[in-house]
Amino acid sequence: MFIQPLAPVGHSLLLSFVVAACPILVTLFMMGILRRPAWQSSLGGLLVGLVIAIGLWGIPPTLALASISNGIVFSLLPVMWIALCALLLFNVAVHNGRFDAFRGWIIQHVPNDRRIILIVLGFCFSAALEGVAGFGTPVAITSALLILLGFPALDALTYVLIFNSAPVAFGGLGIPVTVLGSITGLPPDVLGATIGRQLTPFACLIPFYVMALYGGWRSVRQMWPILLVAGGSFALTLLVISGAGLYSLSNVLSSSVSLVASILFLRVWRPQPDPDYAIDLSQIDAKTPTEKTTVPLWQGWIPWVTVIAVVIAWDALHVARIGALPVHWPGLDNAVFISLYKTVYAAVWKFEPLGTGTAILVAAILSALFTRTTLGQFGAAIATTIRQAWLAVVTVALTIGLAFLMNYSGMTYTLGYAVSSTGMLFPLVSVFLGWIAVFLTGSDTSGNALFGNLQVAAAHQLSLDPVLFASANSSGGVMGKMISPQNITTGVSVTSLKGQEGVVLARTFKHSLFLTFCMGVLVVIQQFVLH
Repeated sequence: MFIQPLAPVGHSLLLSFVVAACPILVTLFMMGILRRPAWQSSLGGLLVGLVIAIGLWGIPPTLALASISNGIVFSLLPVMWIALCALLLFNVAVHNGRFDAFRGWIIQHVPNDRRIILIVLGFCFSAALEGVAGFGTPVAITSALLILLGFPALDALTYVLIFNSAPVAFGGLGIPVTVLGSITGLPPDVLGATIGRQLTPFACLIPFYVMALYGGWRSVRQMWPILLVAGGSFALTLLVISGAGLYSLSNVLSSSVSLVASILFLRVWRPQPDPDYAIDLSQIDAKTPTEKTTVPLWQGWIPWVTVIAVVIAWDALHVARIGALPVHWPGLDNAVFISLYKTVYAAVWKFEPLGTGTAILVAAILSALFTRTTLGQFGAAIATTIRQAWLAVVTVALTIGLAFLMNYSGMTYTLGYAVSSTGMLFPLVSVFLGWIAVFLTGSDTSGNALFGNLQVAAAHQLSLDPVLFASANSSGGVMGKMISPQNITTGVSVTSLKGQEGVVLARTFKHSLFLTFCMGVLVVIQQFVLH
Protein backbone atom coordinates (compact mmCIF):
# COMPACT_ATOMS: atom_id res chain seq x y z
CA MET A 1 0.00 0.00 0.00
CA PHE A 2 1.26 3.46 -0.90
CA ILE A 3 1.28 5.85 2.07
CA GLN A 4 0.91 9.47 1.00
CA PRO A 5 3.67 11.78 2.29
CA LEU A 6 2.59 15.25 3.39
CA ALA A 7 5.96 17.02 3.21
CA PRO A 8 8.28 14.98 0.96
CA VAL A 9 10.34 17.92 -0.35
CA GLY A 10 13.13 18.45 2.18
CA HIS A 11 10.67 17.55 4.94
CA SER A 12 9.41 21.12 4.58
CA LEU A 13 5.69 21.77 4.31
CA LEU A 14 6.31 25.14 2.66
CA LEU A 15 8.62 23.72 -0.01
CA SER A 16 6.28 20.79 -0.56
CA PHE A 17 3.37 23.20 -0.98
CA VAL A 18 5.25 25.17 -3.64
CA VAL A 19 6.24 22.04 -5.57
CA ALA A 20 2.76 20.51 -5.27
CA ALA A 21 1.32 23.68 -6.79
CA CYS A 22 3.59 23.45 -9.85
CA PRO A 23 1.17 21.48 -12.09
CA ILE A 24 -1.51 24.10 -11.41
CA LEU A 25 0.93 26.96 -11.99
CA VAL A 26 2.16 25.39 -15.23
CA THR A 27 -1.41 25.05 -16.51
CA LEU A 28 -2.21 28.66 -15.57
CA PHE A 29 1.06 29.94 -17.06
CA MET A 30 0.60 28.13 -20.35
CA MET A 31 -3.03 29.21 -20.69
CA GLY A 32 -2.91 32.72 -19.27
CA ILE A 33 0.61 33.92 -20.21
CA LEU A 34 1.70 31.83 -23.19
CA ARG A 35 -1.90 31.74 -24.44
CA ARG A 36 -1.66 28.09 -25.43
CA PRO A 37 -4.87 26.11 -26.11
CA ALA A 38 -6.42 24.55 -23.02
CA TRP A 39 -5.66 20.98 -24.11
CA GLN A 40 -1.95 21.77 -24.45
CA SER A 41 -1.90 23.58 -21.11
CA SER A 42 -3.69 20.72 -19.38
CA LEU A 43 -1.31 18.21 -20.98
CA GLY A 44 1.66 20.26 -19.78
CA GLY A 45 0.27 20.35 -16.25
CA LEU A 46 -0.39 16.60 -16.35
CA LEU A 47 3.16 15.78 -17.50
CA VAL A 48 4.70 17.99 -14.81
CA GLY A 49 2.37 16.46 -12.23
CA LEU A 50 3.30 12.94 -13.30
CA VAL A 51 7.03 13.64 -12.92
CA ILE A 52 6.56 15.24 -9.49
CA ALA A 53 4.12 12.59 -8.25
CA ILE A 54 6.45 9.71 -9.15
CA GLY A 55 9.81 11.41 -8.52
CA LEU A 56 9.08 13.33 -5.29
CA TRP A 57 5.86 12.01 -3.76
CA GLY A 58 6.96 8.48 -4.58
CA ILE A 59 3.70 7.06 -5.93
CA PRO A 60 4.40 3.86 -7.93
CA PRO A 61 4.01 4.38 -11.69
CA THR A 62 1.27 1.75 -11.87
CA LEU A 63 -0.81 3.61 -9.28
CA ALA A 64 -0.11 6.91 -11.00
CA LEU A 65 -1.36 5.59 -14.34
CA ALA A 66 -4.34 3.91 -12.67
CA SER A 67 -5.36 7.20 -11.02
CA ILE A 68 -5.09 9.08 -14.31
CA SER A 69 -7.18 6.44 -16.12
CA ASN A 70 -9.78 6.62 -13.33
CA GLY A 71 -9.95 10.38 -13.78
CA ILE A 72 -10.26 10.12 -17.56
CA VAL A 73 -13.14 7.65 -17.34
CA PHE A 74 -14.86 9.84 -14.72
CA SER A 75 -14.46 12.80 -17.08
CA LEU A 76 -16.33 10.89 -19.78
CA LEU A 77 -19.14 9.60 -17.58
CA PRO A 78 -20.76 11.48 -15.96
CA VAL A 79 -19.02 14.83 -16.63
CA MET A 80 -18.78 15.12 -20.41
CA TRP A 81 -21.81 12.91 -20.99
CA ILE A 82 -23.85 15.66 -19.30
CA ALA A 83 -22.07 18.36 -21.30
CA LEU A 84 -22.42 16.51 -24.63
CA CYS A 85 -26.14 15.85 -24.16
CA ALA A 86 -26.74 19.48 -23.17
CA LEU A 87 -24.85 20.65 -26.27
CA LEU A 88 -26.94 18.23 -28.34
CA LEU A 89 -30.11 19.81 -26.94
CA PHE A 90 -28.72 23.20 -27.92
CA ASN A 91 -27.79 22.07 -31.44
CA VAL A 92 -31.17 20.42 -32.01
CA ALA A 93 -32.73 23.79 -31.14
CA VAL A 94 -30.35 25.49 -33.57
CA HIS A 95 -31.03 23.11 -36.46
CA ASN A 96 -34.81 23.05 -36.09
CA GLY A 97 -35.09 26.82 -35.74
CA ARG A 98 -36.16 26.98 -32.08
CA PHE A 99 -32.95 28.70 -31.03
CA ASP A 100 -33.66 31.48 -33.52
CA ALA A 101 -37.25 31.54 -32.28
CA PHE A 102 -36.03 31.95 -28.70
CA ARG A 103 -33.76 34.76 -29.80
CA GLY A 104 -36.72 36.34 -31.61
CA TRP A 105 -38.88 36.05 -28.51
CA ILE A 106 -36.21 37.82 -26.46
CA ILE A 107 -35.91 40.60 -29.04
CA GLN A 108 -39.69 41.05 -29.11
CA HIS A 109 -40.33 40.98 -25.36
CA VAL A 110 -37.17 42.55 -23.91
CA PRO A 111 -36.13 46.20 -24.49
CA ASN A 112 -33.62 46.75 -27.28
CA ASP A 113 -30.68 47.23 -24.95
CA ARG A 114 -27.75 44.83 -24.73
CA ARG A 115 -27.31 45.61 -21.03
CA ILE A 116 -30.76 44.30 -20.19
CA ILE A 117 -30.32 41.27 -22.43
CA LEU A 118 -27.04 40.54 -20.65
CA ILE A 119 -28.88 40.40 -17.32
CA VAL A 120 -31.92 38.44 -18.51
CA LEU A 121 -29.91 35.84 -20.43
CA GLY A 122 -26.42 35.96 -18.94
CA PHE A 123 -27.61 35.91 -15.34
CA CYS A 124 -31.19 34.59 -15.07
CA PHE A 125 -31.33 32.16 -17.99
CA SER A 126 -27.84 30.71 -17.54
CA ALA A 127 -28.56 30.16 -13.84
CA ALA A 128 -31.63 28.11 -14.77
CA LEU A 129 -29.50 25.94 -17.05
CA GLU A 130 -26.88 25.56 -14.31
CA GLY A 131 -29.58 24.18 -12.04
CA VAL A 132 -30.08 21.13 -14.26
CA ALA A 133 -26.94 20.71 -16.39
CA GLY A 134 -23.73 22.50 -15.41
CA PHE A 135 -20.20 21.47 -16.44
CA GLY A 136 -19.79 24.51 -18.68
CA THR A 137 -22.85 23.98 -20.87
CA PRO A 138 -24.80 26.98 -19.47
CA VAL A 139 -21.79 29.11 -20.45
CA ALA A 140 -21.67 27.64 -23.95
CA ILE A 141 -25.41 27.93 -24.66
CA THR A 142 -25.90 31.39 -23.18
CA SER A 143 -22.73 32.78 -24.77
CA ALA A 144 -23.84 31.53 -28.18
CA LEU A 145 -27.16 33.30 -27.72
CA LEU A 146 -25.51 36.56 -26.64
CA ILE A 147 -23.12 36.43 -29.61
CA LEU A 148 -26.06 36.06 -31.98
CA LEU A 149 -27.55 39.14 -30.34
CA GLY A 150 -24.52 41.27 -31.12
CA PHE A 151 -22.07 40.67 -28.26
CA PRO A 152 -18.39 40.12 -29.06
CA ALA A 153 -17.48 36.49 -28.30
CA LEU A 154 -14.89 37.37 -25.63
CA ASP A 155 -17.27 39.71 -23.80
CA ALA A 156 -20.10 37.17 -23.88
CA LEU A 157 -17.92 34.39 -22.47
CA THR A 158 -16.29 36.57 -19.83
CA TYR A 159 -19.50 37.95 -18.39
CA VAL A 160 -21.39 34.66 -18.45
CA LEU A 161 -18.46 32.93 -16.71
CA ILE A 162 -18.58 35.55 -13.94
CA PHE A 163 -22.36 35.18 -13.67
CA ASN A 164 -21.85 31.41 -13.47
CA SER A 165 -20.65 31.60 -9.87
CA ALA A 166 -23.40 32.00 -7.28
CA PRO A 167 -25.70 29.35 -8.87
CA VAL A 168 -23.00 26.65 -8.92
CA ALA A 169 -23.18 25.60 -5.27
CA PHE A 170 -26.77 24.41 -5.74
CA GLY A 171 -26.38 23.26 -9.35
CA GLY A 172 -27.47 19.82 -10.49
CA LEU A 173 -30.37 19.91 -8.00
CA GLY A 174 -28.11 20.47 -5.02
CA ILE A 175 -25.70 17.56 -5.56
CA PRO A 176 -22.65 19.56 -4.28
CA VAL A 177 -24.40 20.08 -0.93
CA THR A 178 -25.51 16.45 -0.72
CA VAL A 179 -21.94 15.25 -1.29
CA LEU A 180 -20.56 17.76 1.24
CA GLY A 181 -22.97 16.43 3.85
CA SER A 182 -22.09 12.80 3.18
CA ILE A 183 -18.34 13.51 3.28
CA THR A 184 -18.36 15.57 6.49
CA GLY A 185 -21.20 13.88 8.36
CA LEU A 186 -22.85 17.28 8.85
CA PRO A 187 -26.59 17.74 8.11
CA PRO A 188 -26.92 18.74 4.44
CA ASP A 189 -29.94 20.96 5.12
CA VAL A 190 -27.90 22.95 7.67
CA LEU A 191 -24.99 23.16 5.22
CA GLY A 192 -27.37 24.27 2.48
CA ALA A 193 -28.78 27.02 4.68
CA THR A 194 -25.29 28.25 5.58
CA ILE A 195 -24.12 28.21 1.95
CA GLY A 196 -27.30 30.08 1.04
CA ARG A 197 -26.49 32.81 3.55
CA GLN A 198 -22.93 33.08 2.24
CA LEU A 199 -24.00 33.33 -1.40
CA THR A 200 -27.03 35.60 -0.92
CA PRO A 201 -25.09 38.91 -0.97
CA PHE A 202 -23.03 37.76 -3.96
CA ALA A 203 -26.14 36.65 -5.87
CA CYS A 204 -27.65 40.08 -5.29
CA LEU A 205 -24.53 42.06 -6.17
CA ILE A 206 -23.14 40.04 -9.11
CA PRO A 207 -25.49 41.75 -11.64
CA PHE A 208 -24.25 45.14 -10.43
CA TYR A 209 -20.63 43.95 -10.60
CA VAL A 210 -20.90 42.66 -14.16
CA MET A 211 -22.84 45.72 -15.29
CA ALA A 212 -20.05 47.95 -13.95
CA LEU A 213 -17.55 45.90 -15.97
CA TYR A 214 -19.62 46.00 -19.13
CA GLY A 215 -21.10 49.48 -19.17
CA GLY A 216 -19.37 51.41 -16.39
CA TRP A 217 -20.99 53.20 -13.47
CA ARG A 218 -23.22 55.21 -15.81
CA SER A 219 -24.91 51.99 -16.85
CA VAL A 220 -25.23 50.89 -13.23
CA ARG A 221 -27.05 54.15 -12.43
CA GLN A 222 -29.32 53.73 -15.45
CA MET A 223 -30.00 50.02 -14.94
CA TRP A 224 -30.16 49.71 -11.15
CA PRO A 225 -33.92 48.90 -11.02
CA ILE A 226 -33.62 45.79 -13.23
CA LEU A 227 -30.32 44.85 -11.58
CA LEU A 228 -32.04 44.97 -8.19
CA VAL A 229 -35.04 42.98 -9.38
CA ALA A 230 -32.92 40.26 -11.07
CA GLY A 231 -30.30 39.94 -8.33
CA GLY A 232 -32.61 40.67 -5.43
CA SER A 233 -35.31 38.17 -6.43
CA PHE A 234 -32.68 35.50 -7.02
CA ALA A 235 -30.94 36.20 -3.70
CA LEU A 236 -34.13 36.40 -1.65
CA THR A 237 -35.52 33.18 -3.10
CA LEU A 238 -32.16 31.48 -2.57
CA LEU A 239 -32.08 32.59 1.07
CA VAL A 240 -35.64 31.47 1.78
CA ILE A 241 -35.56 28.13 -0.06
CA SER A 242 -32.12 27.06 1.19
CA GLY A 243 -33.03 28.21 4.71
CA ALA A 244 -36.16 26.07 4.60
CA GLY A 245 -34.08 22.94 3.99
CA LEU A 246 -35.06 22.63 0.32
CA TYR A 247 -31.53 23.13 -0.96
CA SER A 248 -32.01 20.75 -3.90
CA LEU A 249 -34.52 23.19 -5.42
CA SER A 250 -32.69 26.37 -4.42
CA ASN A 251 -31.07 27.13 -7.76
CA VAL A 252 -33.91 26.02 -10.02
CA LEU A 253 -36.50 28.04 -8.10
CA SER A 254 -34.24 31.06 -7.58
CA SER A 255 -33.33 31.33 -11.25
CA SER A 256 -36.93 30.74 -12.36
CA VAL A 257 -38.25 33.43 -10.01
CA SER A 258 -35.50 35.81 -11.13
CA LEU A 259 -36.20 35.17 -14.83
CA VAL A 260 -39.98 35.59 -14.49
CA ALA A 261 -39.69 38.61 -12.17
CA SER A 262 -37.25 40.33 -14.53
CA ILE A 263 -39.39 39.79 -17.64
CA LEU A 264 -42.55 40.94 -15.83
CA PHE A 265 -40.77 43.99 -14.40
CA LEU A 266 -39.64 44.99 -17.87
CA ARG A 267 -43.29 45.25 -18.87
CA VAL A 268 -43.73 48.19 -16.49
CA TRP A 269 -40.23 49.69 -16.49
CA ARG A 270 -37.91 50.41 -19.39
CA PRO A 271 -34.67 52.38 -19.42
CA GLN A 272 -34.08 55.42 -21.52
CA PRO A 273 -33.03 54.30 -25.02
CA ASP A 274 -29.26 54.42 -25.49
CA PRO A 275 -28.01 54.03 -29.07
CA ASP A 276 -24.60 52.89 -27.79
CA TYR A 277 -26.20 49.68 -26.47
CA ALA A 278 -28.95 49.15 -29.04
CA ILE A 279 -28.98 45.93 -31.05
CA ASP A 280 -28.74 46.33 -34.80
CA LEU A 281 -31.85 44.32 -35.69
CA SER A 282 -31.20 44.62 -39.43
CA GLN A 283 -27.96 42.65 -39.12
CA ILE A 284 -29.63 40.00 -36.96
CA ASP A 285 -32.52 39.63 -39.42
CA ALA A 286 -30.02 39.29 -42.25
CA LYS A 287 -28.33 36.38 -40.46
CA THR A 288 -31.60 34.53 -39.85
CA PRO A 289 -32.46 31.97 -42.57
CA THR A 290 -35.84 32.76 -44.09
CA GLU A 291 -37.10 29.21 -43.79
CA LYS A 292 -36.86 29.40 -40.01
CA THR A 293 -38.78 32.62 -39.57
CA THR A 294 -42.14 30.81 -39.75
CA VAL A 295 -41.52 29.08 -36.40
CA PRO A 296 -43.78 30.62 -33.72
CA LEU A 297 -41.57 32.53 -31.30
CA TRP A 298 -43.07 30.94 -28.19
CA GLN A 299 -41.72 27.58 -29.36
CA GLY A 300 -38.24 28.89 -28.60
CA TRP A 301 -38.96 28.03 -24.96
CA ILE A 302 -39.75 24.37 -25.66
CA PRO A 303 -36.17 22.95 -25.36
CA TRP A 304 -35.41 24.79 -22.11
CA VAL A 305 -38.72 24.14 -20.36
CA THR A 306 -38.53 20.50 -21.44
CA VAL A 307 -35.04 19.92 -20.05
CA ILE A 308 -35.84 21.57 -16.71
CA ALA A 309 -39.05 19.55 -16.32
CA VAL A 310 -37.43 16.24 -17.34
CA VAL A 311 -34.41 16.63 -15.04
CA ILE A 312 -36.57 17.58 -12.05
CA ALA A 313 -38.89 14.62 -12.68
CA TRP A 314 -35.89 12.34 -13.27
CA ASP A 315 -34.44 13.33 -9.91
CA ALA A 316 -37.76 13.06 -8.05
CA LEU A 317 -38.35 9.54 -9.40
CA HIS A 318 -34.72 8.48 -8.68
CA VAL A 319 -34.35 7.14 -12.22
CA ALA A 320 -30.55 7.46 -11.99
CA ARG A 321 -30.48 4.61 -9.45
CA ILE A 322 -31.78 2.13 -12.02
CA GLY A 323 -28.88 0.09 -13.33
CA ALA A 324 -26.30 2.02 -11.27
CA LEU A 325 -23.21 -0.03 -10.58
CA PRO A 326 -20.18 0.77 -8.38
CA VAL A 327 -16.94 -0.18 -10.15
CA HIS A 328 -13.95 -0.68 -7.85
CA TRP A 329 -11.07 0.62 -9.94
CA PRO A 330 -8.56 -2.19 -10.62
CA GLY A 331 -5.17 -1.70 -9.04
CA LEU A 332 -6.16 1.55 -7.30
CA ASP A 333 -9.10 0.90 -4.97
CA ASN A 334 -7.87 0.73 -1.36
CA ALA A 335 -4.25 0.76 -2.55
CA VAL A 336 -3.46 4.22 -1.15
CA PHE A 337 -3.41 5.42 2.47
CA ILE A 338 -4.35 9.07 3.10
CA SER A 339 -1.97 10.16 5.83
CA LEU A 340 -3.88 13.37 6.49
CA TYR A 341 -7.17 11.60 7.23
CA LYS A 342 -5.58 8.35 8.45
CA THR A 343 -7.80 6.28 6.22
CA VAL A 344 -7.60 4.10 3.12
CA TYR A 345 -8.41 5.83 -0.18
CA ALA A 346 -11.20 4.12 -2.07
CA ALA A 347 -11.38 4.32 -5.86
CA VAL A 348 -14.94 3.57 -6.86
CA TRP A 349 -16.32 4.81 -10.16
CA LYS A 350 -20.10 5.03 -10.12
CA PHE A 351 -21.46 3.77 -13.42
CA GLU A 352 -24.87 5.40 -13.94
CA PRO A 353 -26.25 4.67 -17.41
CA LEU A 354 -29.42 6.60 -16.51
CA GLY A 355 -27.76 9.58 -14.83
CA THR A 356 -28.39 13.27 -15.43
CA GLY A 357 -26.74 13.19 -18.85
CA THR A 358 -29.22 10.58 -20.05
CA ALA A 359 -32.07 12.68 -18.64
CA ILE A 360 -30.88 15.59 -20.78
CA LEU A 361 -30.61 13.28 -23.81
CA VAL A 362 -34.23 12.24 -23.25
CA ALA A 363 -35.16 15.93 -23.02
CA ALA A 364 -33.38 16.57 -26.33
CA ILE A 365 -35.32 13.72 -27.98
CA LEU A 366 -38.63 14.89 -26.50
CA SER A 367 -37.89 18.44 -27.59
CA ALA A 368 -37.21 17.15 -31.11
CA LEU A 369 -40.51 15.25 -31.10
CA PHE A 370 -42.47 18.22 -29.75
CA THR A 371 -41.08 20.46 -32.49
CA ARG A 372 -41.37 17.83 -35.27
CA THR A 373 -37.65 17.85 -35.93
CA THR A 374 -36.67 15.73 -38.94
CA LEU A 375 -34.19 12.88 -38.70
CA GLY A 376 -31.88 14.86 -40.98
CA GLN A 377 -31.93 17.83 -38.61
CA PHE A 378 -31.34 15.60 -35.58
CA GLY A 379 -28.45 13.85 -37.32
CA ALA A 380 -26.94 17.20 -38.27
CA ALA A 381 -27.23 18.28 -34.63
CA ILE A 382 -25.32 15.16 -33.53
CA ALA A 383 -22.59 15.81 -36.11
CA THR A 384 -22.30 19.46 -35.02
CA THR A 385 -22.06 18.47 -31.35
CA ILE A 386 -19.23 16.03 -32.05
CA ARG A 387 -17.37 18.60 -34.13
CA GLN A 388 -17.75 21.27 -31.44
CA ALA A 389 -17.02 19.17 -28.38
CA TRP A 390 -14.30 16.64 -29.21
CA LEU A 391 -11.51 18.98 -28.16
CA ALA A 392 -13.37 19.86 -24.96
CA VAL A 393 -13.62 16.13 -24.21
CA VAL A 394 -9.83 15.75 -24.59
CA THR A 395 -9.13 18.83 -22.44
CA VAL A 396 -11.47 17.78 -19.64
CA ALA A 397 -10.02 14.26 -19.67
CA LEU A 398 -6.49 15.65 -19.22
CA THR A 399 -7.59 18.11 -16.53
CA ILE A 400 -9.49 15.59 -14.42
CA GLY A 401 -6.74 13.03 -15.00
CA LEU A 402 -4.34 15.51 -13.40
CA ALA A 403 -6.79 16.11 -10.55
CA PHE A 404 -7.04 12.39 -9.77
CA LEU A 405 -3.25 11.99 -10.00
CA MET A 406 -2.75 14.82 -7.51
CA ASN A 407 -5.41 13.34 -5.23
CA TYR A 408 -4.02 9.81 -5.09
CA SER A 409 -0.35 10.81 -4.96
CA GLY A 410 -1.07 13.12 -2.01
CA MET A 411 -0.09 16.39 -3.70
CA THR A 412 -3.57 17.83 -3.28
CA TYR A 413 -3.59 16.93 0.41
CA THR A 414 -0.24 18.63 0.84
CA LEU A 415 -1.78 21.79 -0.61
CA GLY A 416 -4.78 21.49 1.70
CA TYR A 417 -2.73 20.70 4.79
CA ALA A 418 -0.47 23.68 4.18
CA VAL A 419 -3.43 26.05 3.83
CA SER A 420 -5.10 24.61 6.95
CA SER A 421 -1.85 25.15 8.88
CA THR A 422 -2.02 28.93 8.55
CA GLY A 423 -3.49 29.30 12.05
CA MET A 424 -5.72 32.31 12.56
CA LEU A 425 -5.34 33.25 8.88
CA PHE A 426 -7.26 30.10 8.05
CA PRO A 427 -10.73 31.74 8.17
CA LEU A 428 -9.62 34.13 5.42
CA VAL A 429 -7.78 31.65 3.20
CA SER A 430 -10.02 28.59 3.73
CA VAL A 431 -12.16 29.55 0.75
CA PHE A 432 -9.13 29.17 -1.50
CA LEU A 433 -9.10 25.42 -0.77
CA GLY A 434 -12.43 25.13 -2.56
CA TRP A 435 -11.16 27.51 -5.23
CA ILE A 436 -8.12 25.28 -5.94
CA ALA A 437 -10.23 22.12 -6.00
CA VAL A 438 -12.79 23.54 -8.43
CA PHE A 439 -10.05 24.90 -10.68
CA LEU A 440 -8.62 21.38 -10.89
CA THR A 441 -11.82 19.39 -11.25
CA GLY A 442 -14.22 21.96 -12.71
CA SER A 443 -16.81 20.74 -10.21
CA ASP A 444 -17.99 22.12 -6.88
CA THR A 445 -19.15 18.59 -6.07
CA SER A 446 -15.64 17.18 -6.49
CA GLY A 447 -14.17 20.12 -4.58
CA ASN A 448 -16.43 19.36 -1.63
CA ALA A 449 -15.51 15.67 -1.74
CA LEU A 450 -11.83 16.60 -1.79
CA PHE A 451 -11.52 19.19 0.96
CA GLY A 452 -14.78 19.12 2.91
CA ASN A 453 -13.33 16.92 5.67
CA LEU A 454 -10.14 18.97 5.83
CA GLN A 455 -12.14 22.15 6.43
CA VAL A 456 -14.02 20.48 9.30
CA ALA A 457 -10.84 19.06 10.88
CA ALA A 458 -9.06 22.43 10.71
CA ALA A 459 -12.12 24.19 12.17
CA HIS A 460 -12.21 21.79 15.13
CA GLN A 461 -8.48 22.24 15.71
CA LEU A 462 -8.85 26.04 15.78
CA SER A 463 -12.13 26.00 17.77
CA LEU A 464 -14.06 27.43 14.85
CA ASP A 465 -17.50 26.56 13.47
CA PRO A 466 -17.16 23.38 11.36
CA VAL A 467 -20.45 23.97 9.50
CA LEU A 468 -19.32 27.45 8.51
CA PHE A 469 -16.00 26.28 7.07
CA ALA A 470 -17.38 23.21 5.34
CA SER A 471 -19.83 25.59 3.68
CA ALA A 472 -17.01 28.01 2.89
CA ASN A 473 -15.33 25.26 0.88
CA SER A 474 -18.34 25.11 -1.43
CA SER A 475 -18.92 28.88 -1.53
CA GLY A 476 -15.26 29.58 -2.28
CA GLY A 477 -15.21 26.85 -4.88
CA VAL A 478 -17.89 28.48 -7.01
CA MET A 479 -15.59 31.45 -7.60
CA GLY A 480 -13.03 29.08 -9.14
CA LYS A 481 -15.52 27.90 -11.75
CA MET A 482 -14.83 30.88 -14.01
CA ILE A 483 -11.13 29.91 -14.39
CA SER A 484 -11.51 26.14 -14.59
CA PRO A 485 -10.08 24.81 -17.89
CA GLN A 486 -13.01 22.40 -18.09
CA ASN A 487 -15.60 25.19 -17.81
CA ILE A 488 -13.78 27.53 -20.20
CA THR A 489 -13.14 24.84 -22.81
CA THR A 490 -16.77 23.74 -22.89
CA GLY A 491 -17.82 27.38 -23.01
CA VAL A 492 -15.68 28.26 -26.03
CA SER A 493 -16.65 25.10 -27.93
CA VAL A 494 -19.54 26.83 -29.71
CA THR A 495 -17.74 30.13 -30.35
CA SER A 496 -14.98 31.49 -32.57
CA LEU A 497 -12.57 31.40 -29.58
CA LYS A 498 -11.93 27.65 -29.66
CA GLY A 499 -8.22 27.17 -28.99
CA GLN A 500 -7.97 30.63 -27.38
CA GLU A 501 -8.98 29.61 -23.88
CA GLY A 502 -5.99 31.48 -22.45
CA VAL A 503 -7.46 34.78 -23.65
CA VAL A 504 -10.64 34.03 -21.70
CA LEU A 505 -8.67 32.95 -18.61
CA ALA A 506 -6.70 36.19 -18.68
CA ARG A 507 -10.00 38.12 -18.58
CA THR A 508 -11.61 36.15 -15.73
CA PHE A 509 -8.66 35.35 -13.46
CA LYS A 510 -8.49 38.65 -11.58
CA HIS A 511 -12.23 38.64 -10.98
CA SER A 512 -12.01 35.08 -9.66
CA LEU A 513 -9.31 36.06 -7.18
CA PHE A 514 -11.13 39.22 -6.08
CA LEU A 515 -14.49 37.52 -5.55
CA THR A 516 -12.87 34.61 -3.69
CA PHE A 517 -11.09 37.07 -1.39
CA CYS A 518 -14.40 38.85 -0.77
CA MET A 519 -15.97 35.52 0.13
CA GLY A 520 -13.09 34.96 2.58
CA VAL A 521 -13.78 38.32 4.20
CA LEU A 522 -17.45 37.38 4.54
CA VAL A 523 -16.52 34.09 6.22
CA VAL A 524 -14.31 35.98 8.68
CA ILE A 525 -17.22 38.31 9.49
CA GLN A 526 -19.57 35.35 9.93
CA GLN A 527 -17.15 33.63 12.30
CA PHE A 528 -15.96 36.52 14.44
CA VAL A 529 -18.73 39.14 14.18
CA LEU A 530 -22.03 37.45 13.42
CA HIS A 531 -21.43 34.05 15.05
